[in-house]
Amino acid sequence: MTNAETALSTLKVNLITKDDIRDILRLGLADFQRAPVFGLFFGLIFSLIGIAIVTALYQGNVGYWIFPIAAGFPLIGPFAAVGLYEVSRRLELGEPLAIRPILLAGFRQKNAQLPLFAVFAVFAFLVWLVLARVIFAISFGTSPVTNIMTSLEVFLTGPGILMLFVGTCVGAALAALLFAVSVIGVPLLLDRDIDVVTAMITSVQATLENVKTMSAWGAFVTVSIVIGMLPIFLGVVLVFPILGFASWHLYQRVID
Repeated sequence: MTNAETALSTLKVNLITKDDIRDILRLGLADFQRAPVFGLFFGLIFSLIGIAIVTALYQGNVGYWIFPIAAGFPLIGPFAAVGLYEVSRRLELGEPLAIRPILLAGFRQKNAQLPLFAVFAVFAFLVWLVLARVIFAISFGTSPVTNIMTSLEVFLTGPGILMLFVGTCVGAALAALLFAVSVIGVPLLLDRDIDVVTAMITSVQATLENVKTMSAWGAFVTVSIVIGMLPIFLGVVLVFPILGFASWHLYQRVID
């Protein structure tokens, strides 16, 4: 047996229900209450990144990129939440909450598998941006790029409806793929010394065996992040850490 096969044989995937979703949200809120400074810190960082991106796009007169970037922003959530996973892990084990090891948690493995996984996520995000531009070009042809942030009526036109439909389908497919490989894969890499391929396979397996519950969780996370982004990313300061803490407990429920 190879190392990957050995690791896979020792990882047991549990079945979970929607009752578990309620439980992990309660546990995520409890972790936030126990470590509010760390929760707000990571939530603020995530929020400030979003605000900085939106500001830069407006100043660069390319506001039409705001929608595709905002749509793809949740794709990097599991990797941005690594510090939150580490906080929950330390709270569970009774370890001290020290800022340095929490910030460097993603580099704890000797073979640096989490950074490799993060590169994959960034690549997927860039692929989404390219696809979004291609979808716009297919929908509107050679027409000049419209700033849809100031011309929302573009969505009521034939090309606009086509762009929304195709963009939603493509974006949903890409998001589902990245969700499947990362929802369990990222906390698994943080918690255990395994390789990135094993983490991906285990995460996909866990998602497929709990497809209804995982789909409900993915939809809940997406809607929560979108709502949090609406008031200029300010709601993300609270939404992101609670979801991050809860995601760690989801991993704990799914993997023995």
